[in-house]
Amino acid sequence: MAAAPASYTKAVLPPSLDSTAEPPALFDGTTRLYISYVCPFAQRTWIARNYKGLQDKIKLVPIDLQNRPAWYKERVYSGNKVPSLEHNGEVRGESLDLIKFIDENFEGPALLPDDPEKRKFAEELLQYSDSFNSASFRTLASKDVNQEIVDSFNKIEEYLSKFNDGPFFLGQFSLVDIAYVPFIERFQIWLADIKNYDITQGRPKLAQWIEEVNKIDAYIETRIDPQVLIDTLKKRLGIN
Repeated sequence: MAAAPASYTKAVLPPSLDSTAEPPALFDGTTRLYISYVCPFAQRTWIARNYKGLQDKIKLVPIDLQNRPAWYKERVYSGNKVPSLEHNGEVRGESLDLIKFIDENFEGPALLPDDPEKRKFAEELLQYSDSFNSASFRTLASKDVNQEIVDSFNKIEEYLSKFNDGPFFLGQFSLVDIAYVPFIERFQIWLADIKNYDITQGRPKLAQWIEEVNKIDAYIETRIDPQVLIDTLKKRLGIN
């Protein structure tokens, strides 16, 4: 895989569009990535766009999920979710599909290696991501840290131990890291705050992975204020 761009310019992020906002000039040839700054699924596509250096090729259009503009569902994406990508007169959705699409159809560093073994492992990891996320969310709503979440993070540690040519899931930074990092970012913060559970305890590979991914500018720009994440979760769970 090619290296990330040597220089990285942090963008001035546009404000989120709410129900009072006028739509952009839809389907005018501009490629637009519709996201929410707080959505981990959208964050995946945002990171991929940043890492490939596509800030000038893919325009970021943030949506206020708590007060969505009606035109988004009516004229852009009938699923009314983020992320979605408006490109070449079509709109696509689903974050895992979109990060693959962005990697395959736009210039910039490749986000999957050529090695067949690593590509096969990448598919296994991407398929597991939904199960991992579901288990983690279930634990947040439960009384205690259960065995399911312990097993899930042990599995992440095991996955991170497969290749020794770098600290990431496939050795070098890839689509797999992009798929997992928005969720591990949140689970680390949430589990520490409401369960007093340190996901890195006894998991040196995971601790190193978190340290290394937090050095990647394309991801750093997308991180959410931890207190905002904590407040959002507590409101969702009805915790004072």
